Amino acid sequence: MELVIRGADVIDGTGRARYRADVAVDGGRIAAVVPEGGGPRPTAHRVVDADGLALSPGFIDMHAHSDLALLRDPDHSAKAAQGVTLEVIGQDGLSYAPVDDRTLAQIRTAITGWNGDGSDIDFTWRTVGEFLDRLDHGFDGQGIAVNAAYLIPQGTVRMLALGWEDRDATPAEVERMKALVAEGLEQGAAGLSSGLTYTPGMYASDAELTELCRVVAAYDGYYCPHHRSYGAGALRAYEEMVALSREAGCALHLAHATMNFDLNKGRAPELLALLDAAIADGADITLDTYPYLPGCTTLAAMLPSWAAEGGPDAALARLRDDAEAERIRHVMEEEGADGCHGVPINWDTIEISGVNDPALTAYVGKTVAASARERAEAPWVTARRLLLDDHLGPTILQHVGHEENVQAIMKHPAHTGGSDGILHGAKPHPRAYGTFPQYLGRYVRELGVLTLEECVAHLTARPRPASASPTGAGSVRATARTSSSSTRRRSRRARRSRPRAPCRPASPTSSSTAASSSRTGGGRTPWLGVRFAARPRRETGSAGSPDGQTEGVPGRIGEDPPPAPARLILRLRRAQPQQQCLGLVEIVHLEVEVDLLRHALGGPARRLVVVHPLEADDDTAPAGEGGEVPIARRVRLKPGGLPIERGQRLGIGAVQRDRRQLHLQGHGNSGDSRQRAASSLSSASHPSSGVREDGRPSAEGTGRR
Repeated sequence: MELVIRGADVIDGTGRARYRADVAVDGGRIAAVVPEGGGPRPTAHRVVDADGLALSPGFIDMHAHSDLALLRDPDHSAKAAQGVTLEVIGQDGLSYAPVDDRTLAQIRTAITGWNGDGSDIDFTWRTVGEFLDRLDHGFDGQGIAVNAAYLIPQGTVRMLALGWEDRDATPAEVERMKALVAEGLEQGAAGLSSGLTYTPGMYASDAELTELCRVVAAYDGYYCPHHRSYGAGALRAYEEMVALSREAGCALHLAHATMNFDLNKGRAPELLALLDAAIADGADITLDTYPYLPGCTTLAAMLPSWAAEGGPDAALARLRDDAEAERIRHVMEEEGADGCHGVPINWDTIEISGVNDPALTAYVGKTVAASARERAEAPWVTARRLLLDDHLGPTILQHVGHEENVQAIMKHPAHTGGSDGILHGAKPHPRAYGTFPQYLGRYVRELGVLTLEECVAHLTARPRPASASPTGAGSVRATARTSSSSTRRRSRRARRSRPRAPCRPASPTSSSTAASSSRTGGGRTPWLGVRFAARPRRETGSAGSPDGQTEGVPGRIGEDPPPAPARLILRLRRAQPQQQCLGLVEIVHLEVEVDLLRHALGGPARRLVVVHPLEADDDTAPAGEGGEVPIARRVRLKPGGLPIERGQRLGIGAVQRDRRQLHLQGHGNSGDSRQRAASSLSSASHPSSGVREDGRPSAEGTGRR
């Protein structure tokens, strides 16, 4: 072993109580987790004494704006120092792929307050796949410091299809946007984001967004909207996103799900009741927040949407025109612009946190109102001058949050952590560098809003794009599932999956929680941090009716599966009731098994969860501990969408809403094998399941079936 972390208090992300254990690492991967008293202690070349220290999986930042920062700093210390090992970028409907030369220039200007103007970046990419390649191979081939999942930015897509026009898209334009979204998903994006208080994405109608979300749903992705208001009409805006995503059949992740401004003080319970009702009715919803009261965006984002129609140059032209500027001021200060969430702007809450022009640094760290008082001028005069002189570049903190809302929302079971961090400007929002320590220090240790175990679960196991545990860092890609035979792109480092129940470790009294790993051959990989998610490549033609058998299929993940037929090996093991885990499955071919499981599970109401690889070498495995994982957190199985890797041994459990379990039978070497698999969807005590009512394998249930 390369490394052993000795005697740590392991907090595993499931929410269960911490336990003391040794964690062994080899080849850049966790190789064993040995609870205290659970067997021989592992040895290694390097041993770290973790007595009195807590050890957890890496944190997932569900809302990051590190799109260019990842390419600037090979260490990415702003997030790595917080314990973040995966960021979700491409947020708020605005990012740098897919683009053409025209839209790239526009987007660089539009979000210069988020990432700078990019003059230090070589923009060699135009497509989503090319951007992910750049993340994987930057820094002389070493790649970025952490994992990154990418959301296709809906505003950028609209920019490509119809520019910055404030109008409904034509049917042809909608089709082009759908094609761009599908292409990005095929190239590895995890889903779609929107910024519905940012132009041009906010010009989209609900019908247009629904059509795009149908594409996302077809690829098993998720929709992450910055919705139309966090101020006046905030609850209506949340309702709109819930209804839209359900109409499209698309999973929903609500970005920085806050209730801000004075009119929403104390109203978080109303939001949570809305979400609970939708979740209880079958909606797939998660959300993220940052643990601070101020928000952060650009000063230009406060403008009314009509003022930005036509793009950045058009917005600057309106600001230069005195009559147009007065019209903008009237809407912002007296009516409430849609850019400021329908609330009349209070310049005492708008703090300048960054500028591009060094000559303007005197404004940084002060509110617009304070700078205006220093100059004996109206706040709008100050704000207008800043926007013009800095070419829409100023970044702001907006002090509009409420502590009671922040605490109520972070306790919700669907909550995850997202920094919304902007790593640009002289005085960036502290959430960019402090979100995860703030959760642990203030809200766990000081205030006790969450226990440490609960908080780690929020920051690791609950986020939607549960990642692989790669040996290096890089883009976390989803290999798209379609019926076409086009080549699928795969990251050499990591994969993205849909949300799944966190895997339960063995009892601390067990001897081991390790299992065989497909990446390391005969190496042993424990449950901790193992979330394999590669979708099998799906080629044209039927994959469910082989006419013979072969042994294991050699080759790397991502290669075309050979035409030879395959078999399914199932070794039934003791079930873990909390996860409905029935057996150990060795996948030796990537096509037949997917078809078998698809036919066995049937309709879309059923759920599949791929959990921790169980111990591979004996016929007993200890039961997990803790409460039952909600069914809504399990992976929806769609044709060709089973998240497995070739040759990997996985504990697989499948359930319906009536809690029936899936039992696989047969070799998968003839057409009727799918019938046999489908007919074996039965109760946990079904006599042919190979699992007795006490959860242990029956004699006839062991071996290959």
